[in-house]
Amino acid sequence: MPKGNYYIPAPTNEPVLTYAPGTAEREELKDAVASARKVEIDIPMFIGGKEVKTGKTIKMSPPYDHQHSLGQFHEGDASHVQQAIDAAMAAKQSWEDMAWEHRASIFLKAADLIAGPYRAKINAATMLSQSKNAFQAEIDAACEFIDFLRFNAAYMQDIYMEQPESAPGIWNRLEYRPLEGFVFAITPFNFTAIAGNLPAAPALMGNTVIWKPSYTQVYSAQVIMEVFKEAGLPDGVINLIFVDGPVAGDVVFKHKDFAGLHFTGSTGVFKHLWKTIGENIDLYRSYPRIVGETGGKDFVVAHESAHPQEVATGLVRGAFEFQGQKCSAASRAYIPSNIWSDVKDHMGAALSEISMGTPEDFTNFVNAVIDKKAFDKIAAYIDQAKKDSNVEVLFGGNYDDSVGYFIEPTVLLAKDPKYTTMCEEIFGPVLTIYVYEPKDFEATLELVDETSPYALTGAIFSRDREAIELAARRLRNSAGNFYINDKPTGAVVGQQPFGGARGSGTNDKAGASMNLLRWVSARTIKETFVPPKNYRYPFLDKD
Repeated sequence: MPKGNYYIPAPTNEPVLTYAPGTAEREELKDAVASARKVEIDIPMFIGGKEVKTGKTIKMSPPYDHQHSLGQFHEGDASHVQQAIDAAMAAKQSWEDMAWEHRASIFLKAADLIAGPYRAKINAATMLSQSKNAFQAEIDAACEFIDFLRFNAAYMQDIYMEQPESAPGIWNRLEYRPLEGFVFAITPFNFTAIAGNLPAAPALMGNTVIWKPSYTQVYSAQVIMEVFKEAGLPDGVINLIFVDGPVAGDVVFKHKDFAGLHFTGSTGVFKHLWKTIGENIDLYRSYPRIVGETGGKDFVVAHESAHPQEVATGLVRGAFEFQGQKCSAASRAYIPSNIWSDVKDHMGAALSEISMGTPEDFTNFVNAVIDKKAFDKIAAYIDQAKKDSNVEVLFGGNYDDSVGYFIEPTVLLAKDPKYTTMCEEIFGPVLTIYVYEPKDFEATLELVDETSPYALTGAIFSRDREAIELAARRLRNSAGNFYINDKPTGAVVGQQPFGGARGSGTNDKAGASMNLLRWVSARTIKETFVPPKNYRYPFLDKD
């Protein structure tokens, strides 16, 4: 077979389309949403390249119009998990033996398909099933997913090129083997890009994967599989199953060939899975790789020198884009008293202009939260805040699920910096603010660090460089992604690798080569050209 040293086309971040009035992409996306809304689809599982329908179906509805039906998907059981494992293991040898440039080409083609003919379709699916507005769908389902696919291919090349030094007469080499077994990918509802990247990243490195998406993201997950199949992904490399979590886990985590977990979801679930893996460690062929990004209680700290309007804008965007359903969303803020009045006025002005409703109306900034369970949880926090004397509802506080799961952007003012909503992850459009005295800036930084078990994202707003430096130093372990004079959301692949530590996960940084390194097992090869023929070393000779 011909060989060569191949170089991945240099990746650049996919340009974000504006969807402004009069643009071609706006009309194309509106047409795609309208067309998809008219059709009810029947989504099978994909195991070993085959469509699997069980007859046990679950209805799919837009969160903003829960009476409408987008169709249904077929739920599986433990037998389908086993079938998926068998398919992954059957496909493993030929997939890991495939030349790396051909694996790369499949995912690079997938990126171009999403950038071109599938762009409107995958964005429309994300709008309909996950209630994202056009811009949030574009930066997620199109741009970030494209970036993951293109940058990961380049990172794979960089990893393969990292080789050891060789002494005279010796050639040292490193080869990066896929893990010995299969990888289990569990993906969340809130980012289509994450749902695609978690199975795709291990697969790119030669692994075969069992992919279990969130039930509220199945509609767009099906589009991802459609793209992968058109890109030429071989059967059995990524197997998409719709199975209840405990049922799937009972099979996967007791299988000797389980080799790795790629997870994004809640901290509680991740801890449970880690414990389960630990309890079953004697069953496995090797120590499984565990990679997880979980929750966040993300902060914004403003210094007395901060510009009030910049702070207000960062809070409104950071807390309420996609209804606060980002792991990185601003959830707690610490504002000095000298600028608080102006920050509050600017926030109030912005929130009075924001409209809430269906993402099919492109003028709506805020849409519905994902489902009834999330709606009830968030509403309960708001109801409790209305009852408590040590917190005040400044803005919002209303909600309605008669048509869709709509919750107003809600801002709470807490007198107690350890009030419930300053500490607990809500995962919705609720921001809690604590006002501190400027002289207490350093003490407030300590408060930020100790209040939450999470350490995902955080931000400092200041025009004083010494204050910025102090905050960056004191909050070193408080956030895996730290922002200076910007909102704590919107990490871009190749620019801000994403992930946090403490209760927020393993910090294996999606969008960086360090994540891909988790899906390979290196083998060192030392080749000696002229081996010695006598055991003796010179030091053994007599004087």
